[in-house]
Amino acid sequence: MSRTVSTTTDDEASDRTVEPAPAPDAAAPAAATPSAVPGRPSVGEVVALARRTFDAGVTKPREWRVAQLQALRRLLVEHEDEIAQALHSDLGKSLTESWVTETGFVVAEIDHALRHLRSWLAPRRVRVPLSLVPGRAKVVREPLGVVLVIAPWNYPLQLCLAPLVGVLAAGNAAVLKPSELAPATSRVLARLVPALLDRDAVHVVEGGVPETTALLEERFDHIFYTGNGAVGRIVLEAAARHLTPVTLELGGKSPTYVSDDADLPVAARRIVWGKFTNAGQTCVAPDYVLGSRATLEALKPLLVEAIRETFGDDPAESPDYGRIVDARHFERLTGLIDPVQVVTGGRSDAASRYLEPTVVEVRDPGDPAAAIMRDEIFGPVLPLVEVAGLDAAVDFVNGRDKPLALYVFTASDEVRRRFVRDTSSGALGFNVPLAHLSVHGLPFGGVGASGMGAYHGERSIELFSHAKPVLSLPTRPDTTAVVRPPFTDLKRRLIDRVVAPGRRRRRAS
Repeated sequence: MSRTVSTTTDDEASDRTVEPAPAPDAAAPAAATPSAVPGRPSVGEVVALARRTFDAGVTKPREWRVAQLQALRRLLVEHEDEIAQALHSDLGKSLTESWVTETGFVVAEIDHALRHLRSWLAPRRVRVPLSLVPGRAKVVREPLGVVLVIAPWNYPLQLCLAPLVGVLAAGNAAVLKPSELAPATSRVLARLVPALLDRDAVHVVEGGVPETTALLEERFDHIFYTGNGAVGRIVLEAAARHLTPVTLELGGKSPTYVSDDADLPVAARRIVWGKFTNAGQTCVAPDYVLGSRATLEALKPLLVEAIRETFGDDPAESPDYGRIVDARHFERLTGLIDPVQVVTGGRSDAASRYLEPTVVEVRDPGDPAAAIMRDEIFGPVLPLVEVAGLDAAVDFVNGRDKPLALYVFTASDEVRRRFVRDTSSGALGFNVPLAHLSVHGLPFGGVGASGMGAYHGERSIELFSHAKPVLSLPTRPDTTAVVRPPFTDLKRRLIDRVVAPGRRRRRAS
């Protein structure tokens, strides 16, 4: 049975709904399906066109790849203001935040790819064993085919187009599914992408559950999904029917441990930056803070001051502080806040979807009633959780799903070694959150429940390519004669010495 899915929400429980599709109704109007929208090609037609374009070899030349990346860069730079207006409409992002975290982020990814594309695509020579000399071996990267990118709403431009950089650089055709929960950004992408990029090879499919469900019925050569784990399982199930490889960029509760020896004023400012960027709606934002009682007590006033320094006396008036994406998420987040636990913040306004940067103290994180510690918060609420020390912090992290990111504030090499050696996470950052995303040479991805697969920089080329081994062996001399029967004494000696050395000598039977 097929299932309808909402794939564009992020990692929190209220979005993890999976419902069986209703039985087909012969009396239902044709407009209920994506293929029946007047003037719009069906999902199947879109995928078929992308497939024909790839099969015709259009996307494979390096010149095409470079031209598409350059066109994508022009889209971002020449339409920066228009994109920023859409992001402000959807999420309340400022012009600067839109450039730093969305548009400019993708531009930097494009520039990095253009600088290195020739070397990334060059065949890799591989040494052959002595038995195959004078043969030659190499690894050739070939594009996979047609790639589906399903983007979330929290960074609706970056998380749609940053994967596309790798898809195009690797020589693939693409179908993009922007989030319907960021409708202004989705409309901009749907208009600009076909206007500037190859409209036969790069497609945008707008819509919600029906369109996404229809897309997952199609055969792709790779599916790249960013969102929550529940829908990630549905994507995997759909992909399994076609044996399609999948990259899942999920999330989870990314911990932050503040050691007793940490520089607390710096830690407070950087935690506030990492947590409240995009109003906390970031998959790698610090989800909660671990520390000893003494450290947390010292950290509280510093967090309060850091919030004031960052967003002013009233963050509602700050042009740099965003808004919650919609009313449902707003209600979910305000429902997590227990006024008794509030250290600072907590004020909200439903009409504008404003939720003040909030710090709360969780006395018993193991309490089943502590909903704030069950699922990823994905909003501007920061819990403080007391632990006895380093060992307890490591145990706390390891007792939960592997996070997408883990942050540690410390001056101690021993603390660093413990977290590198004894914990597992998608990424590990010391004394800074979020910043690992901006290092092009670092892969970005999860582990375990936080995802599978990684991208950015050359890793994107690896992700969206097949590394094809190629071996070429001359017909003269015919070196394969040594390993073909009949196996004479001479052949056995050559095999033992040259082809497969290390074999224990034994008498021929």
